[in-house]
Amino acid sequence: MNDPTININVMPGAQMNGYVNEQNNYFGNVLKIAGREDEANSTIEAEEANPNNSVHQDTIGNSHEQDEELFHFVHPELDDEEAWHIHNAVKRLVTHQKVLDICLYLKDLKKQGKVLLPQSPSVAYQEMVRMGMPTGDGFSEKYFSGCYKK
Repeated sequence: MNDPTININVMPGAQMNGYVNEQNNYFGNVLKIAGREDEANSTIEAEEANPNNSVHQDTIGNSHEQDEELFHFVHPELDDEEAWHIHNAVKRLVTHQKVLDICLYLKDLKKQGKVLLPQSPSVAYQEMVRMGMPTGDGFSEKYFSGCYKK
């Protein structure tokens, strides 16, 4: 098997460590030493990631919390990557936006076929609270139900 080569431009004197091409389970580390300013482009050999290596466990295959439950209303036909993307977007939305914006975003996701929303506003409200929506002033279930039905 041929290991892929990765061309990376590194500024003289810079140091970069990171993972490249994670979906194919390859990683590479680049180290540009300050005394070697004659090389503008550095080429590295990627090596196959060891799934048992604890360094890779944090980044490869664990892009979401293992103990976190996925957003309940994600459409079942979506792949896992898209489902977690929607989960993270909804989680950010409910912590930073108002109820009306949350309801409009959910309706937009429903039109795009990415979520299946329940008929009951109470069930939707409980899920939004589980995702991190506040329950104080302006975030009551009664107000949410009014916005949800519009």
